Amino acid sequence: MNDNVLLDVKNLTHVFPLSKKIAVKAVDDLSFRIYKGEIFGLVGESGSGKSTAARCVMNIYKPTAGEIIYKGINTCDLSEFRANKKMLQTTRQLILQDSNSSLNQRMKVSDIIAEPMKINGIRPARGTMRAEAEFQLHYVGMDHSFLDKYPSQLSGGQRQRVAIARALSMEPELLVADEPIASLDVSIQAQIVNLFRHLQKEHGFSFLFIAHDLAMVEFLCDRVGVMYHGKLVESAPTKELFANPIHPYTKALLSAIPIPDPRRERSRKIKQFVADETNFSGKLTEISPNHYVLMGE
Repeated sequence: MNDNVLLDVKNLTHVFPLSKKIAVKAVDDLSFRIYKGEIFGLVGESGSGKSTAARCVMNIYKPTAGEIIYKGINTCDLSEFRANKKMLQTTRQLILQDSNSSLNQRMKVSDIIAEPMKINGIRPARGTMRAEAEFQLHYVGMDHSFLDKYPSQLSGGQRQRVAIARALSMEPELLVADEPIASLDVSIQAQIVNLFRHLQKEHGFSFLFIAHDLAMVEFLCDRVGVMYHGKLVESAPTKELFANPIHPYTKALLSAIPIPDPRRERSRKIKQFVADETNFSGKLTEISPNHYVLMGE
């Protein structure tokens, strides 16, 4: 594997059995790479398999098939996972969409941020757990007055900042954010995305950013992968994908981005996408440098 590749997902498939005879293939032969220090966006409509892929990457779900190679370790292999468990738990961190349910409502903010350090037996760099929590909280734009508050006393944006501070306390190499701004107001979304961009430049971690808001993805990500019904249909550097979409689904998705001009918005035409089996068979083909499209055989 290329030394610059941090995460290599190979032919990932995950099936949810609904009964003895019925099963849903949430992720279907998905492959992508994330390089060190890069922000990779995974987009698609609800039900496309983005969140399932994220949970497989974080070992919350055990994939039905395929490999997930992180820092040269196959995390789907139980013996390899156990041998590197502490490293995998500390250097990979997950931020979920619903910060309200991901934070313990009975814990104060200071304890929430310090919890991963306590669990993993990490000595705080700033002497005490509280001092470390205060530092991390300040880093995400909140002051010490929030340390003794409970999640129920915070706004949605503040709770998400606490979740980010908790993740960053581990100084991760890979941050996986599963629709972290979807439940927030538009103005708060912009603040959180700007915060992500600032923190990524400061820390240099790699970032898997999952979203359905294409405008935010265009602003934040270095490369983008587009998913439809569990398959990756197109992947390219962000500027290339938005300027030259090839797959019919990608074209339809991009055409639906709202235009902040009422007259142009009313007059524009949104491309209609009709699923055709030929659009989702075959393999990813490189049509230009680092631009891959799922093309029928």
